[in-house]
Amino acid sequence: MKRPSILFRSFRHLVLMTGAAIFLAPFIWMVLTSLKPADEIFTREFSLLPSRLALVENYTQALTKVPLLRYLWNGVVVCAAILILQIVVALPAAYAFAKLDFRGKTWAWRLVLLALMIPHQATAIPIYVMLHHLGLLNTLSALIVPFIISAFGIFLMRQFFRTVPDDLIHAARLDGMNELELVWRVMLPTAIPALFAFSIFSVVWHWNDYFWPLLVIASPELATPPLGTMFFRNEEAGTNYGPLMAGTVLITAPLVLFFIAAQKRFIEGVTLTGVKA
Repeated sequence: MKRPSILFRSFRHLVLMTGAAIFLAPFIWMVLTSLKPADEIFTREFSLLPSRLALVENYTQALTKVPLLRYLWNGVVVCAAILILQIVVALPAAYAFAKLDFRGKTWAWRLVLLALMIPHQATAIPIYVMLHHLGLLNTLSALIVPFIISAFGIFLMRQFFRTVPDDLIHAARLDGMNELELVWRVMLPTAIPALFAFSIFSVVWHWNDYFWPLLVIASPELATPPLGTMFFRNEEAGTNYGPLMAGTVLITAPLVLFFIAAQKRFIEGVTLTGVKA
């Protein structure tokens, strides 16, 4: 293949760098604002870099004015519980859709695809009423139970399982494994890249979810990180943006670190799940 010209490569890199700068600009502004004192944030003169660092002051207030560590812990508990339960449900379901033949399989798969097209907000009121009757409102269970079944997780894992050779499954059956053993002892280890990809999608979605916690949580001590930011802003009356941005940096940092750590597996998983239709 002919190598692209240096002009084309330079143009391509320029476009990519411009796009990266546009996407990174809000995050850079957030971090730099978290380092500024209040008088520099509201000055009329534009200044990207702070002339006086207020790092200790802003981050100390972010951690002490509201229970930010509690909000972060709630987010970890909720995201971890949702992810584990989603995997427990999605893996056997995806294996059944990918490798087993059963009555009504086509229509069941169509229902999964239909569920992918229904926004969560459309079912929020019925789920809210159901949780009310179960007495689960204003509990961490209200943040976890509605998301145990993930249509996207079933779809993603099913696409990956279709790339697994049938000979591997037949060999496991000859060794005496039943279907559940086959899922957890054979299919699970092969699905690690897809699981990393799904984990990032799931954790990012539920860590950043603001709509559902706002609907079902009333106690500040049960708030997740985005909802905790609202409580922080209310307590600060919306004027002290330095600590507010510092709190936002602390809330965003775990997601960034998580993605950087799993970036290679994420790309591999997304690539492999698209091999077979």
